[in-house]
Amino acid sequence: MRGAPSAPALIEQHDAVRRGVPEAAVYRIAAPTRPSMEENRGFALWIAALLVVDGVDVVDAEKSGVVWLDFWKQPWHRRTSITARSRTGATVDSDYLGARAMTQTEFERRRTFAIISHPDAGKTTLTEKLLLYGGAIHAAGAVKSRKAKRSAVSDWMALEKQRGISVTTSVLQFEYDDVRWNLLDTPGHNDFSEDTYRTLMAADCGIMILDAAKGVEPQTRKLFHVCRMRHTPVVTFINKMDRPARDAFWLMSQVEEVLGVNTYPFTWPIGSGDLFQGVYDRIHKSVIRFERSAEGQTKRAEMLVTGLDDPELDSLLGEEAAATLREEVDLLDGAGEEWDEQKFLAGEITPVFFGSALTNFGVEPFLQSFKGLCPPPGPRRAAGEVSVDPADDRFSAFVFKVQANMDPSHRDRIAFARICSGRFEGGMRVHHYRLGKAVRLNRAEQFFAQERESVLEAYAGDIVGLYDPGLFRIGDTLSTEGPMSFDAVPRFSPEHFARLQLLDPLKRKQLQKGIRELSEEGTVQLFTEPGREKDPVCGVVGRLQFDVLIFRLEHEYGAKVSFDILPYQHARWVDGVGGCDELKARRIPMAVLDRDNRPVALFRDEWELQRAARDNEGWTFHETAPIVAAA
Repeated sequence: MRGAPSAPALIEQHDAVRRGVPEAAVYRIAAPTRPSMEENRGFALWIAALLVVDGVDVVDAEKSGVVWLDFWKQPWHRRTSITARSRTGATVDSDYLGARAMTQTEFERRRTFAIISHPDAGKTTLTEKLLLYGGAIHAAGAVKSRKAKRSAVSDWMALEKQRGISVTTSVLQFEYDDVRWNLLDTPGHNDFSEDTYRTLMAADCGIMILDAAKGVEPQTRKLFHVCRMRHTPVVTFINKMDRPARDAFWLMSQVEEVLGVNTYPFTWPIGSGDLFQGVYDRIHKSVIRFERSAEGQTKRAEMLVTGLDDPELDSLLGEEAAATLREEVDLLDGAGEEWDEQKFLAGEITPVFFGSALTNFGVEPFLQSFKGLCPPPGPRRAAGEVSVDPADDRFSAFVFKVQANMDPSHRDRIAFARICSGRFEGGMRVHHYRLGKAVRLNRAEQFFAQERESVLEAYAGDIVGLYDPGLFRIGDTLSTEGPMSFDAVPRFSPEHFARLQLLDPLKRKQLQKGIRELSEEGTVQLFTEPGREKDPVCGVVGRLQFDVLIFRLEHEYGAKVSFDILPYQHARWVDGVGGCDELKARRIPMAVLDRDNRPVALFRDEWELQRAARDNEGWTFHETAPIVAAA
C-alpha cells in the first residue's frame, strides 16, 4: 500500500467507517507535536483521521518526531484532517468519528463574533446562556443585582462584579460542535462605546439584541451603523419575550424602518409575557415548546418538539394560541421577505430570532442556527488596496485592545490581537509596522474571560493575547514577510474632561504608571498642560469612564485621586501650529499635548470651535487622532 503510515502509527483497520470506499483502510496517527504541550494541557492538540486507499500518496506520514497519543484516553480537543488525493486527482472523503471533511482547513472552523445591544437589553445574560448551551460552563451566573451570589463569567473585573454591568470587552473562547468560537462580549453602556467600536473591527459577525418591550434603542442604532459601514452581517435576537412585549410584526417593522435593513424571522414567538410558551422554527417547520422549571435560569430548558399539523397541538398550546400561530405563520410564508444568504453576508438582511435569555427559552434553536449563519474569517483590506485572505501563508494580525492587570497579582499587560491570515506559532518573529522593526512573540495566551491558557498555535479568526512589555498599542499591525498595515482602529474625540488631583503625594510614581498604562489600553485619553505636568488632564467619551479610572487607579495601582471637571466639550488635534504657546496666543481656551506631544485645542462649545477655525485658516483641525503607523 503506497504511502502507508509507519509501524508506530498503524493502529487499527476500521471496517465500520470505510464510507463505501472499496478496499479502504483507516489508520489513526498523530501529527508532530511537543511533549511539553501534551503534558501541560493533558490532551493531544492534533489527532488526525487518515483514510488510506491503494494508490493514494499520504503526505508527511513518515515525519520524524511523530508522537503517538492514545486517542481513547485523551479528551477530544481539536481535530485536524489531512487531505489525501489519488493519482487521478480525486479527493478521498472521510467522516471518521464525526471529524470534519478532510478538505476543510483550520481557519474555516473559526467563528468570531461580537454581541451588541443597548444597556439592559440582556447582552451579558445571553452571553452566559450561549456558553451554557455550548458546554463551556455548567451553570450560568445571574446579573440581576450586585447582591447576586454568582456574577457573570464574562464580567471578570472587580468593578463589573460590584455594579453588575460590563465596562470592558471580554474575550471568551470555547469549542462547540466542532467549531472554535471566539466570543467578544462588549460593554453595552454608551459611556464605553469606544471600546465596543474597536472590538467590532475584530469580529466577522454580530449578534444584535433587542428588548422586546422597547425595540431599537439609541445605542443599538449607533453600533449597528458601525457594523453596516464594515458590511458585517448581523443576526438579531429579540430578548425578554417572557415579559410584556410589543407585537412581533411591529418589532420587525421597526428594525426595517429605523435601521434600514430587511428582516427574515427564523423563529416566531408563541405568545409573550406569562403566555410565552416557545417558538416556531420556520427553517425546520417545527413547533418548539419549552417546559418551565425551578432551575430554568441556570440549566438548559427542556423542549418538546412537534409540528403545526400535529393533532395534539391545540391541546398542547391551547386552541387560541395554536390558531394564532398558524395564522401568523401563513402570513409570514405568504407575504414575508425571501431569505438571501448573499444579502445577509453583505449586511443587507438580518435573520430574526425570538426568545428569553433569562429563562433559556429559544436559546438552543438560536445557537444551532447561528452556527450555520456566522461566517468563517474572510478577506480583509490592508493599506495600499491589498486584500489579505485568511488562507494566505503569510501571518498577519492587528491589535484591537490592550488590557492591563487582568491578573492583579502579577500586574501583567495583555495586547489582544485578531489573526487575519496565516498561522501563529509561539516564539515566531514578526514585523511591527509602527515601530518599524522585528519583534518576537514569546508568550501568547487564549482566554475564557479572566481565565487563560498558553497557546503555541492559532489560526485566522482566532483572538490571541500577547504578553506586552510596552511594545503594543491599539491599532498596531504585526506580520511576517515584511511590513503590512491594516486600516487604523478608530479613536473617538473626548466629550468630557477632568484634571486629576493626587490625594497622597507619596504615590506620584504609582499615579504616573497607572495613568500611562490605562491611557494606552484606551480607558481614557491622556493630555498634559505645559507648566502643570504633575496634574494630568483626562478626556473620556462617557462620564462613567471617570469612575472606572478612579476605581482602577486605587485598586490596581494604589493611587487615590479626585478629579475636577473641566468645562470643555470638544477636542481638536491641530496641524500647522508651532505648539501650545501659539495656540494660547490665538485665544484658544485651553491648549494641551497628547501622549505623542501633538498639540490639542479644547473648546467649551461649538461656537468657540467655529470661531477658531474661521480666524485661523492656515490650521487644520482634526476631530480624532487616528491610530496609524509611522514606520
